[in-house]
Amino acid sequence: MQEVGDVLVGELGRRERKKLETRRALASAALRLAAEKGPDQVTIEEIADAADVSVRTFFNYFSSKEEAIVGRDAEGRAVMVQHLLDRPADEEPFEAVSNVIRAWFEAADTWADERALRHQLVRQHPSLLPRHLAAHYDLERALLTGLAQRMGVEPDDQLYPALVVTASVNAMRLALTWWELKGRAVPLPGLLDEAFASLADGLTPPTTKK
Repeated sequence: MQEVGDVLVGELGRRERKKLETRRALASAALRLAAEKGPDQVTIEEIADAADVSVRTFFNYFSSKEEAIVGRDAEGRAVMVQHLLDRPADEEPFEAVSNVIRAWFEAADTWADERALRHQLVRQHPSLLPRHLAAHYDLERALLTGLAQRMGVEPDDQLYPALVVTASVNAMRLALTWWELKGRAVPLPGLLDEAFASLADGLTPPTTKK
């Protein structure tokens, strides 16, 4: 996942910000070239040249062009986990995870077009799907690790933290999909709040107006 909100990026040190900028430049170049030429026609050399870095630098961030196109982001996940660990100690697990995700999307307008294009490419080119699914798995696993640490348990010892993380991430995905289907006419943070509130409410059906 490449999309890291400004709130979280601001917490990075100078070296980490530089690495994140390089990763973003590579991911953006890979995405743009894939949209123009098709993923199969893009080379790693072209991506590196477009981002003004060496091929060797490319491989410091991504293992393949498919991974760059999808935009997997280890640094961004690490920032999210740290942000989760820094949430108030008395905050309930679901509230902590949902607050971190919401902060991540405060600057959605700055990366919404790239995200929409990325998902379009994944739909059109099945070869990208494994990397796309792996990126979401990596995000869930990172948040699960952070939440388990907050709770003082091992990530695979209890079902509860995994349920919290999976439900939160899937609510995020649905809110994003709805946001794009509605032409981004509704503020994304509001949709996220609605999705998280529904989960916190036990998925109680909304009252139907007569």
